[in-house]
Amino acid sequence: MKKVSMVFYISIIVSILFIIWGVIPDSVLPNGNLEDVTSIIQTYIVDTFGWFYLISASLFLIFSLFLIFSKYGGIKLGKPNDKPEYSYITWFAMLFSAGMGIGLVFWGAAEPLSHFHNPPYGDATTNSAAKTAMQYSFFHWGFHPWAVYATIALALAYFKFRKHSTGLVSGILVPLFGERGKEIWGTLVDFIVVFATVFGVATSLGFGAIQISGGLSFVFGMEQTFILQLIIIAIVTVLYMLSASTGLNKGIKFLSNSNIILAIALMSFLLFIGPTNFILNLFTTSFGNYIQNLPSMSLRMTPFNEDNTSWIKGWTIFYWAWWIAWAPFVGTFIARVSRGRTIREFVLGVLLVPTIFGALWFTVFGGSAIHLEFFQGKDIYGNVSELGEEVALFAVLEHFPLGATMSILAILLISTFFITSADSATFVLGMQTTGGRLDPPNSVKLIWGIIQSGAAAVLLWQGGLQALQTASIIAAFPFTIILLLVVLSLLKSFKQEIKELELRRKS
Repeated sequence: MKKVSMVFYISIIVSILFIIWGVIPDSVLPNGNLEDVTSIIQTYIVDTFGWFYLISASLFLIFSLFLIFSKYGGIKLGKPNDKPEYSYITWFAMLFSAGMGIGLVFWGAAEPLSHFHNPPYGDATTNSAAKTAMQYSFFHWGFHPWAVYATIALALAYFKFRKHSTGLVSGILVPLFGERGKEIWGTLVDFIVVFATVFGVATSLGFGAIQISGGLSFVFGMEQTFILQLIIIAIVTVLYMLSASTGLNKGIKFLSNSNIILAIALMSFLLFIGPTNFILNLFTTSFGNYIQNLPSMSLRMTPFNEDNTSWIKGWTIFYWAWWIAWAPFVGTFIARVSRGRTIREFVLGVLLVPTIFGALWFTVFGGSAIHLEFFQGKDIYGNVSELGEEVALFAVLEHFPLGATMSILAILLISTFFITSADSATFVLGMQTTGGRLDPPNSVKLIWGIIQSGAAAVLLWQGGLQALQTASIIAAFPFTIILLLVVLSLLKSFKQEIKELELRRKS
């Protein structure tokens, strides 16, 4: 363990303390357990700084779009002769699997259906509510979150592969504050990164286990119990640790490609066996509405309507904080697999491909759910309200031919996304706690894998996953400030590099 940094030991201690705090019952700490305390802090941050999240996320999108058309777009993430390590298909598969693959499967039908019955404005279950439901689903999973990921990933890749920095987030800020400043705040910045990653991924592992067990219960009639969920976590832990031990070029690469194949197969199957013409018409009009209303949605607050404010806090602001909390993990992984690409190529790929694929995914599954309710009178939302959001996908699939087959395929897809996300996280945590090593030791990845799964299992047992998710999102607030500083640091470095290149050309 000589290769680990101080951040490793601090993060391990804090992680264990948080897990212990999470399992302490109310009777021992009245109003002082993890869920109560984190909920109070999160509510205060959202109530007071919701505007800050909206403006910051929009600035990251504006910055990303600026880079595409700027003179900095031709700068390569690496040496001038470096070639991309992965093909476009593998690259898209890797960044997509790490970014939000399992979330799309979980929310693909559930979110549009929820917005259809509880819209941000207007009457529920109407023609207008259906359009708004799709528009906001695109918004929450579209350009803004991928702009957040692109910002931090671009900075990490640029400083690691072109400036030979450590590959840590703290190293990105050196142009602003200098090496001496890094000694003061570097450990704190890197700890925030690890903290957000550990608890964000542990939460996703817990929710992933819930959805897999929900699918098994819905399809095969198996009873949803903690024991079943614990078995799922144990099996997945073994699988992703085996994958992690093989490295990026074997385990994660193979699983990411498999994910894309399974996802396209499932989506295509429902697209052509379901209401195809309706889905394609809905995609076209919803994407147009999304682009048209993007500026107003990006900065929409409702100071005169408390009901609508609650919706924005519960969905948009929550999502923006969640994506920012996930940004260190996803950004570090995307950076690692993006060496050799130009800034323009990188930003276009990270922004456009996942956004368009995600929009099509929500239209196929969410659109099919709304079609079943709006035109056929099926009560999909009633099943979801009774059984939980994790069964929304399966509740939709059962109404189509070969529904059981598609549900089994969906369970398999959730499992592979589950494994890929956890596998990627162990790599990122290993990298961030070994001084930025591109090949962290398997022993370090094993430790982080056990902590992630242990946290998920223990807090799933205690019902504390929501508290863990809230704790992770709290870390998004300071990291938002760090991300804004990252943008300034990047612009300063780009400006200096262009100046140096022009001087070389003249000489």
